Amino acid sequence: MRQLPADEASHQPPRDGVAPAHSYLDHGTTVWSWLTTKDHKRIGVMFLGSVLLMFFMGGVFALLLRLELLQPQPSFFDGLTYNRLFTLHGVTMVWLFLIPSIPTTFGNFCLPLMLGAKDLAFPRLNLASLYLYWFGALVTLFGMFQGGTDTGWTFYTPYSTTSSVEVLPVLVGIFILGFSTILTGVNFIVSTHLTRAKGLTWRRIPLFVWTIYGTSIIQVLATPVLAITLALVGLDAGFGIGLFDPQRGGDPVLYQHLFWFYSHPAVYIMILPGMGVVSELVCAFARKNISSYAAIVISTLGIAFVGFFTWGHHMFVAGQSVFDAGAFGVLSMLVAIFTAVKILTWTTTLYRGSIAITAPFVYVAGFIFLLFFGGMSGVALATTSIDIHWHDTYFVVAHFHFIMVGASLMAFFGALHYWFPKMFGRRYPEGLGIGAAVLIVFGFIATFLPQFLLGNAGMPRRYFTYPEQYQPLHVTSTAGASLLGFGFLIIALYLAWSLRWGKVSGANPWGSRGYEWLTPSPPPLHNFHEVPTFERDVHDYTVPEAGHGA
Repeated sequence: MRQLPADEASHQPPRDGVAPAHSYLDHGTTVWSWLTTKDHKRIGVMFLGSVLLMFFMGGVFALLLRLELLQPQPSFFDGLTYNRLFTLHGVTMVWLFLIPSIPTTFGNFCLPLMLGAKDLAFPRLNLASLYLYWFGALVTLFGMFQGGTDTGWTFYTPYSTTSSVEVLPVLVGIFILGFSTILTGVNFIVSTHLTRAKGLTWRRIPLFVWTIYGTSIIQVLATPVLAITLALVGLDAGFGIGLFDPQRGGDPVLYQHLFWFYSHPAVYIMILPGMGVVSELVCAFARKNISSYAAIVISTLGIAFVGFFTWGHHMFVAGQSVFDAGAFGVLSMLVAIFTAVKILTWTTTLYRGSIAITAPFVYVAGFIFLLFFGGMSGVALATTSIDIHWHDTYFVVAHFHFIMVGASLMAFFGALHYWFPKMFGRRYPEGLGIGAAVLIVFGFIATFLPQFLLGNAGMPRRYFTYPEQYQPLHVTSTAGASLLGFGFLIIALYLAWSLRWGKVSGANPWGSRGYEWLTPSPPPLHNFHEVPTFERDVHDYTVPEAGHGA
C-alpha cells in the first residue's frame, strides 16, 4: 500500500488534543516492560537516558577541572586528584557518551522508520547491546572511582602498565563496551541491507542512514583492534608480560600504533552520525532537496575508508620516518577534502532556501561553524613542522573539542530537538530552545577558543599549574564553561517539563519530507499500520510543501 505523502500526513490532527493512541509508549508502562522490550524505539529511548546521564557526569568533571584552572597555583586539588579528574572526564565523555551517543539513540529509534521496517534485523541482539553498555559503564565507572585511574582516556603505556593505581577494571569495562558497539554495528548493517521497504533503493536511502551505515562499518572493523589492544595492556599491567613496558623490553610506541589504528577511525564514529543529522536538518529547515545527494554519500564513505589509514597523524613526534609523516599528513588532509565537500553541499542547499529559524537549525549553524573551524585547525596539525610545536599543548585540546566534542554535541542536541516530537509526541517551548541553543554555541566558543591561544603560546595540556601570564585566558575559558553548564541546565528543565506538559506535536510538526515522519508521532508499536511503499526520493520538496509548524 502507498503511504500518505508527508504533506498529507502532517495535517492529520491529534484526536481531542492528545497524542495518538496506541503508540509504542502505551504498550506496557511497568519498569519490567521496558527492561524486557525488543522494540527498537524503547531501546533507543533507554539509550538516550543513559548517555545523557553520562554526559551530565562528564560535564561535572569538566567544570571541576575548569574551577581548578582559575588560579595559576594549586587551589582545590592536588596533582594526583587533578589527573584522576581529567581521566574521569575523558573516559566518561569519549567512551560512555560521544561514541555511543547518536548511533545508539537516534540510530536505534529512526533507522527502521527510515527504512520502512517494523524493527531492526535482530531485536534481541539490540537489547543485549543495551545491557552490555550498562554493564560496561558500571564496571568502567567503578574501576575509575575505586582504583583512582590517572592515565587519561588513552591509557598510554607505560603509564597504564606501571601506574601505582588499579587500571585493569577500567580496561575490562571498556572491553565490554566494545562488544556493545560491535553488536549495534552488525545490527545496523544487516538491517540496512535486508529490511528496506519496497521501492527503497540504495539511491533513495536517507542520508542519515548512509552515515549510520558507514559508522557501523568502522565499528565492526576497528573495535576488535581496540579490544585486543586493551586486553594486552591488561595482561601487561596484571601479569608483567612486558609487551608494552620498556622496563621489561616492551615497546610503548607499538601501543600507540595499535590504539590509534582504532581511535582515529573512532573519531569518525563520533562525527559521521552528526554529519548525517545535519544533512537531514538542512533539508527540513531550508525546505529544499539536498543540492547533491551523491556528494554527501561519496564523501561519507570516503571519510569512513580513509579514516583507517591516518592513525599516524597522532604520532608525528614518536620517531616515525619523514616519508611516513608526510604520507599520514596527506591522508589527513584528504579527510579534510571530503569534509569540505559536505560543508559546501550543505551551504549550497541552504542558499536561497526558505529557512525556518528553530532550535534545531541553530545547532546546525553551530555544527557547521565548529566543524569548519576545527577542521582547518586539523589541517594545520597535519602539517608536521607545525604539529611539533603544538603537540601535547592546549592547541590539540581545543582542536579536539571543537571538531569532536563541539560538533558532535551540536548534532546530538539538534537531533534531540528535531526528533523529540517524533519520540514523545510533544513540543518544547521553541523560544527557550532557541535561546539555550545560542547560549551553548557561544559558550562553547568562549570555552575553547582561548585554548587555541594557550596552545600556540606553548602551554602543555594536563598541567594543573601554570605561569600567571596564562591566567586571563584560563578565566575566559572557565567563564565559557559556566555558560555551557547554564545552557544545558535550561535544556534539561524545559525538555523534562515538555514530556508531561508540552503541546501535542501532531504527526509532522516540522513539515519535513523525511521518511520517518510518515508515521504518527509518537509511532505505533510496529511503526507502520501497513507496510509502506516508497515512491518518491527522500526529502523531495518539489511537491506541494507543508507548513513549518514551528
